[in-house]
Amino acid sequence: MRPYNQGARLTAFELPTEEIPAQLVFDSAVSALLRSDPMIRAIVVGADRVAANGDTANKIGTYQLAITARYHGCQFIVAAPTTSVDLHTKSGSDIVIEERNEAEILVQSGFERQGVLEGRLERVEVQVAPVGTRAWNPSFDVTPAELISAIVTERGVVVKQPGACEFDMAGHMRGE
Repeated sequence: MRPYNQGARLTAFELPTEEIPAQLVFDSAVSALLRSDPMIRAIVVGADRVAANGDTANKIGTYQLAITARYHGCQFIVAAPTTSVDLHTKSGSDIVIEERNEAEILVQSGFERQGVLEGRLERVEVQVAPVGTRAWNPSFDVTPAELISAIVTERGVVVKQPGACEFDMAGHMRGE
């Protein structure tokens, strides 16, 4: 589950709508899941931005998924539209990562379960950490191209040349 619980609120709705089997898993549980289920052969994520060399910026937590995929021998595939490819950004080190308000981590909002069961949708906020606790809240992280198996766009699948650590996104955009 990602910032704002996007996995629980958005992806868990979208995938079944498209008849794609889905199970909600906390990012911090993925390593244990991969260890317990050897049938999982790939992790597929999106990207908000793809640099010319294939480094990708996506919601915070993506980088750690790439690391655990590598450790467990899984493919790590990025699916993104070509509108996310930024050839003016040479590599991920050129991407500025926004730091968001710490209250987004320290305070959560949602609906009381009993109210939902009774048809009342009253949003409530809950302080989840002691008052005075500090939080670091980056919006994105950058996954290095060397941890990515393939990048999929509407134009096709991009793979690295044999022995290369980076992708040729410019070539992909030119249709090569």
